[in-house]
Amino acid sequence: MTNGRQKKSPMPSLIAGVDEAGRGPVIGPLVVAGLLLRDSAVRKLRPLGVKDSKLLTAKKRESMLPGILDLAEKHSLVYLSPAEVDDHVLNGAKLRKLNWLEAKAMARIIRSLHPDTVYLDASDTNAKRFGLEVRDLVPYPVRILSSHHADRDKPVVGAASILAKVSRDRAVAELREAHGDFGSGYPSDPKTISFLRECKQKGAYPDCVRKSWKTLNRLE
Repeated sequence: MTNGRQKKSPMPSLIAGVDEAGRGPVIGPLVVAGLLLRDSAVRKLRPLGVKDSKLLTAKKRESMLPGILDLAEKHSLVYLSPAEVDDHVLNGAKLRKLNWLEAKAMARIIRSLHPDTVYLDASDTNAKRFGLEVRDLVPYPVRILSSHHADRDKPVVGAASILAKVSRDRAVAELREAHGDFGSGYPSDPKTISFLRECKQKGAYPDCVRKSWKTLNRLE
């Protein structure tokens, strides 16, 4: 026998994954991405094949992204220009350099998504400290779980890493259209190094190049 009152079902939790792409390249933006999903949708990511974007080909990432976005309630992207990266690397105080720039970008994404729980891939060697820094920048209570290799271990972060990587790849493709084929933009790419040498010989680097990278100092 009941008293006529129906027990309310708990509201589904809103979960966000946040990750970046393009921390290491000497050319192009650093892209931070976040995805907001209901907990029921998170469980559908792994069957979709979601994993760390670095373990997928560019073609596979592109083909998977529409399905990921269909599962998401919304998503958010922050593009950090080479000038912004340079400013923090060259002028930032201790513990206020590139990691701090990423923490601010991740907090900005969290504020736009407004999740209940956030999983993020820590940029700092101290994952707990990084998570606390991000949380301090969010003006409302939120559960933030910061760890290393979250893009590998948490499908919701892996999905965010795919969004970040695809978005950066598209931005880099546009830069190649404007400046010529400079390769991947990574210091390990001979085509990128050749492009940078040509720029140096001409006496100037385009805005898409990160001037704070030591790669430029090692050019012959």
